[in-house]
Amino acid sequence: MFYNLEFANPWWLLLLTVLPLLIIYYVLRKRKLYPTINFSNTENVQNIHKTNRQRLFFIPFLLRLLALLFFILAMARPQGSISRQNIDVEGIDIIMAMDISGSMLARDFKPDRLESAKKVASEFIKGRPNDRIGLVAFSGEVFLQCPLTIDHLLLDTLFQALYSGMIEDGTAIGDGLALAVYHLKKSQAISKVIILITDGVNNRGSMDPITAAEIAALYGIRVYTIGVGSMGMAPFPVQTPLGIQFVPMEVQIDETLCTKIANITGGKYFRAQNENKLREIYKEIDQMEKSKINVSNYNKKTEHFLPFVIIGAILLLIEILFKYTVFKTIP
Repeated sequence: MFYNLEFANPWWLLLLTVLPLLIIYYVLRKRKLYPTINFSNTENVQNIHKTNRQRLFFIPFLLRLLALLFFILAMARPQGSISRQNIDVEGIDIIMAMDISGSMLARDFKPDRLESAKKVASEFIKGRPNDRIGLVAFSGEVFLQCPLTIDHLLLDTLFQALYSGMIEDGTAIGDGLALAVYHLKKSQAISKVIILITDGVNNRGSMDPITAAEIAALYGIRVYTIGVGSMGMAPFPVQTPLGIQFVPMEVQIDETLCTKIANITGGKYFRAQNENKLREIYKEIDQMEKSKINVSNYNKKTEHFLPFVIIGAILLLIEILFKYTVFKTIP
């Protein structure tokens, strides 16, 4: 890191050439006001010494000169420049495709799969401050909840606004993946990633998931698929005449399909049986997706003219104070 001081308006520094002229003018004027007298004999004046006031009579002029110096420097706008070289910045483009179908309300996660998945995904987003991240939601239909953005606060707000039942129920994995690819394909990022979270089997939509995966691979997009759900049975909420009842149902995740999608695109399939495992999966993805972008030069400038103005003003006030008190002359 290097710190440099430079001037935004350096032509004002030409006024510094006036300062030596002012010094010459001051010396000549002093000689004119206080002429010398020649004596044939100096014995009578040898014991006469200058007072402290006479010795320091130049101070007001010096203060005014320094004040002018600082004012000129302020007008030249001094700027501090912090430079860094050879910085590695991590940054990729990520679309998160989230299943919000009714089965995501299963209670094998606390409080349910969807809320748990949103919580862990939010933690993942906070750990990627340099990435542009977007959000696609799918069920029986699909929609873009948030385009690629660096505004992670907005993204998190939109993420938390997701709930099961927003759209028609079902699991359109192919359509959800295709929409994520569509919004990621034009990205100029070195690394483009889709994280697809689902807990079911593709049973809706018009796009075949394998075809969508092949399109993703064509655009150099890696897809990490995460199957959310415990092994065996899980309590699912079911509407009955007596209200919502939790009924044990078999957990069905098309792991074969999720694995094929990941393999086609160069990604990886994960199975999350609980929230801790889901958190571990996101950490593993986080470690795998660390694209380094070398920045040869970074420069940040800050204005520093104000201290020069303040110092100049203080010097001018002191000069005026001295001129009309200690060094006051009789008109």
